[in-house]
Amino acid sequence: MSPSMRALVAVKAGEPADVLRLESRPVPTPKSGQALVRVSATPIHASDLHVLRGRYGFSLDFPAVGGRMECVGRVAALGPGTDGPKAGERVVVAAIPAVPGPPASGTWQEYLVADTSRLLPVPDRLSDAAACQLAVNPLTALLLVTRELGVQPGEWLLQTAAGSTVGRLVIQLCGHLGIRTINVVRRRAAVEEIAAVGGDEVICTEDEDLVRRVAEIAGPGGVRKAVDCVAGPVGAQVSQALAPGGEVVVYGALSTHRQTDPAALTIPLQARSVIYETKVVRGFWLNRWFGTTSPGIASQALSQVRDLVADGVLAIPRGRPFPLEHFTEAVSLAEAPAHGTKPLFVLDEGPGPS
Repeated sequence: MSPSMRALVAVKAGEPADVLRLESRPVPTPKSGQALVRVSATPIHASDLHVLRGRYGFSLDFPAVGGRMECVGRVAALGPGTDGPKAGERVVVAAIPAVPGPPASGTWQEYLVADTSRLLPVPDRLSDAAACQLAVNPLTALLLVTRELGVQPGEWLLQTAAGSTVGRLVIQLCGHLGIRTINVVRRRAAVEEIAAVGGDEVICTEDEDLVRRVAEIAGPGGVRKAVDCVAGPVGAQVSQALAPGGEVVVYGALSTHRQTDPAALTIPLQARSVIYETKVVRGFWLNRWFGTTSPGIASQALSQVRDLVADGVLAIPRGRPFPLEHFTEAVSLAEAPAHGTKPLFVLDEGPGPS
C-alpha cells in the first residue's frame, strides 16, 4: 500500500472556500534532479486564491492542490542520482511556476516534489513563519528596487500601496541602501504607521493630490523611478507625477481587486505625458521573472534575500498559523480588509507518511 498524506485540493475553479476539499493523496515520488520535501509551513497569498478562481496569469488542470508560491520544510528524500541537500536539511521551496513553463506542484500538502534548483537551505535562526515567506514578497521588493529599476543611494523612489507587505519591505530595503522613499497610502490613519517604519515622505490620496505633492516633495529634480501595485487612476497619477524620462514598474492591480472583467483592468495614462515626456510604464510579474531567469541568478537573488532577513535588515511579520482543517477561516483572512497579518498553513511534524 502506497504511503498517503493530507492535501488541500480545489476540485474546480471557483471561490476557494467553496471548491477546496481536504483529501488524502499518495505521497509523490521524486525523479532525477528532484527532492521530496516534508512541508512545515506555507503562506496563503491573495495570488494563490486568484489562481483557484481562474483569474491569474496561468491556468490549472483541476482537481489541483492549492498553494503555488512558496513553503519551508525538510528534505525527506532525493530522486535517483540526484545531488542536493541531504535528507533532513531544512529548505525553502520557491514553488513559483516558471512561466511559460507548467504550473508548479501545490504547497498546501504535507509532501511535495520540487526541482533541487528551487531549494534554498535556511539557517535555524530563521523561524518557519519567516522562512516560508522568503521567496515572494521580500524577493519582489529586492528585485523591484535593485534589478528592475536600479535605484541608487540618494535617489527618490515613489511607491503606491506603501502599507502592504511588499511596500513595507521596500521601505526597509531603501533605508538600508540609502534610498529616499515617497510612499502613497489611501487612508489618513496609515500615514503615521508608514512614517514609523521608515518612510521618508507619505502622501495620503484620501485628502491630498498625488501629483502636486510629489512635485512639492521632490522639487525641480523630480522623481524618475516608481513602483505601483494599485493600477487604475492612481497608477496613471504615478506616471503623471514622474519627471520626463521617468519609469514606473507596475506589479499589481489592487484597485481592481474584485474585478472579474479583464477589460476593466486598466491604467488610464495621459498620452501627452507618455509621448512628449518619454515616460515608460512596464510590468513585473515574479512568475515570469523565474521563467526567464537562469537558475544561478535566481538562486543568487534568493540567497541575498535570505541573508537580508537573517541579518534583520528585512523583517517579515510572523503571520497567523492555521491547520489545514481550518482552511475556510484561513482563506477568508487572506483577503480581509486591513487584516494586518498573513495566514499560514502550519503542518504538524508527524511520524511520516501513513
